[in-house]
Formats: sequence, C-alpha cells, structure tokens
Amino acid sequence: MSKLLIVDDEVGIRELLSEILRDEGHDVLLAENAAAARAARNAGRPDMVLLDIWMPDTDGITLLKEWSANGQLTMPVVMMSGHGTIDTAVEATRIGAIDYLEKPIALQKLLAAVKRGLQRPVTQGTPAPLTLAAFTRSMPLRDLKRRIEQMADSSRILLLRVGAGSLAELVARSLQAPGAPWLDLAAVSNPLDLTQLQAAQGGVLFVSELSRLSRAQQKNLVFALDRLERYDLRLIVATDHNHDALLAAGWDEAVLDRLFEVSLVPPAMAEIRDDLPELANQILLHLVEAGDVPLRRLSTAALNYLRTQPWAGGYGELRAAVRSLALATLEEEIDLPEVRRLLAPVVDAPACAISFDQPLREAREAFERMYLEHHLRLESGNMTRLAEKTGLERTHLYRKLKQLGLQAGRRHEEA
Repeated sequence: MSKLLIVDDEVGIRELLSEILRDEGHDVLLAENAAAARAARNAGRPDMVLLDIWMPDTDGITLLKEWSANGQLTMPVVMMSGHGTIDTAVEATRIGAIDYLEKPIALQKLLAAVKRGLQRPVTQGTPAPLTLAAFTRSMPLRDLKRRIEQMADSSRILLLRVGAGSLAELVARSLQAPGAPWLDLAAVSNPLDLTQLQAAQGGVLFVSELSRLSRAQQKNLVFALDRLERYDLRLIVATDHNHDALLAAGWDEAVLDRLFEVSLVPPAMAEIRDDLPELANQILLHLVEAGDVPLRRLSTAALNYLRTQPWAGGYGELRAAVRSLALATLEEEIDLPEVRRLLAPVVDAPACAISFDQPLREAREAFERMYLEHHLRLESGNMTRLAEKTGLERTHLYRKLKQLGLQAGRRHEEA
C-alpha cells in the first residue's frame, strides 16, 4: 500500500481526491497548508505528494523549493493548480516536480499521474548540501540569499567579512550549483595543479578563514584565482581580519586587493537569534534525510534553549551540536533536559582550572589538552575542521594530539 500526501487549502478538493485515491487502495494523508504539509511529510514519510500551488501561508512552489534545498525532495511531487501558467509548470519541473495537473483534475489524468509517480525508482544518494534556500520563513536569511545571488551575477569572487558566529559555510554552499564540486582550499596542503581545478570545474572553491592559510595554501589560492574564468569556478573566502592586518601578516597586496574588491558582511548568529530554531530544525531534517542520524525532532523547549546560546563557533558549531544531540538522544523527541545535559559541554567555554603552582611546560600542556578536547567535541572529531579551527598543519596536529594522549577523530573527513 502506497502512502500519498494531498496538500490543498480547499477542503472539498482534499476530500474528493482522498476518496478517489483511497478507493484505489492507497493510504492517504491530508494537509490544508504548507505548515501542515511540512509536519505530515516529516512524520508520515509519504511515497508521493500532490501539492497545490496557491495556498494562503506558503505557496506550493516555495514549499517545493524548500524541500529541494534541504534534501527532503526524496519523493515524487505532482503540482496542482486552477490558475497555472506554462511558466509555473516549467518552474515546478525545473525544481523537481514530476508532473503538473490543472484543476478541475480529470480522473484518468489523476490516476495516470499517481501511477507514473509511484513507478519512478526511488533515488538514493547523498542529499544536496543545506543552503539558504531552505529557510523560506526567515526574512534575514532570505534577504542574505538575494544579496549574495545579486553579487554573484557580477563577480566570481566574494569575500565574507565575518566575526564570531559566522554563517560563512552556509553562504558559500548557497552559491554551489546542484551537483557541482566543492573544494576547501584549507584542506589542500600540496601544490594545486590543473588536474584538481579541472575536477572542480563549475564548482565552488572555499576558504573559511584567510588568516589560517599557510604560505603554500596562499600560493594555491593565487593559482586558482588566476584560473577562475577558465574553469568556471567561484571563489568564496571569509575572514575576520581586515585588508591591512592580512597585509601585515605577509599577504601579497595585489592579491588582497582582488579578494577585497567585492565583499559582504553577513549577519552573525547573534543577529538572527529569532531564526535559530528554524536553522536548528532544518539542520536536523537535513541530517535525518542524509541518513546521518536517526529520525529525531526537537521540542519547542529545546529549540528555545538553543536560541539562547551564543554560538561563537557559528553555523559549524550549531550543526555539530544538533548532530551530537540527535545521535545521543534515545527518544524520538529531543527535549530540554537532554539538550541541557548533552549540549552544555559543547556550547559552554571550558573552565580554565589550571594550577599556577606547576612548571610552565606542564601548565602549557594542560591548557593545550583542554583547548584541543574542547574543539574535538565542537567539530565532532572532524580533523579537517579541527585543523582549520586551530590553525595547525595536519601532520603537526596529529603529532600534538598523540603527544597529549588525545584520540584523533574517526569521523569521515570532508574533502
């Protein structure tokens, strides 16, 4: 028995379609608006969705975009409308809808569309990375998306001037075309060559913090900078240092002039505090859809608690915290006591209880151990991110962890 979700704000249409499809032997879920559709899709995991375009809270095209952006478009979707145009149908298909039905819907067309949809093979694979397109209800994030898209129309290079609580990676992912390559230049230690750039063609090159790049990595950036047009690449870099500070640190002035030519100050996490519950929810949904964590949901109290936290580590810290909570919580709902118990070591800065009555070397080792333990938790053991955060070269970082008796992360490392 297939499970179908019908989303339409007109009760008569919902009941009519439901009666027809139940008579055909399908299990039917109903939703009167986008909010109910989100809840039904997440809880019921339908095999197919019939989605009305014109709805009072969020229109069907916007909801389709949201599902596509956060990796939830894992089921066939057929759009329905009584006021459709060819342009609307084309847009829906481009986003991921498999068919378009015009109201009033003829019985045979309905049954044929449902049959085609259910016969489509289920596509398994890694969902697209989470992007700003998933946040349709946040005005600051929607505004940020429009700004970066407008800037990207005129420049292949975008510098994000960020401080604590950065959204840099989420911004950069939002300029990555679906299926396009992603290359983190901070993870490339050896000299970059044309083969690597060719493999990244049409994709995004990213640097989360310019000041952490080694001299060799700076050369790699310059090498790529001169070949962006040739390989159809975008370069998104972020830094909390200004032009003069990087120049004083040894950067080439001509390179800095090119990097700082087009820049943007995205909002910090503290500036979008009211949107943090949506951000956390979308991160969790994306992790669930990717098969990275079991099916979980955050309670209202848990979301409110997350909203009150400083998130000095930015989007990466919030994502790591949500993932840790989803993996550690035994119940389907992640409630406030679980968040307080499990999250406190992640979001709170470690207490610096180092004795001053010991030799300098021992005090230094004690601090380094606490510092690295904190960031290992923060990055969920991801060694690429840990190297970026600490500014240590990977070989030196592994040696330091071993010296301090700390276990290196075992998680799959991102390229």
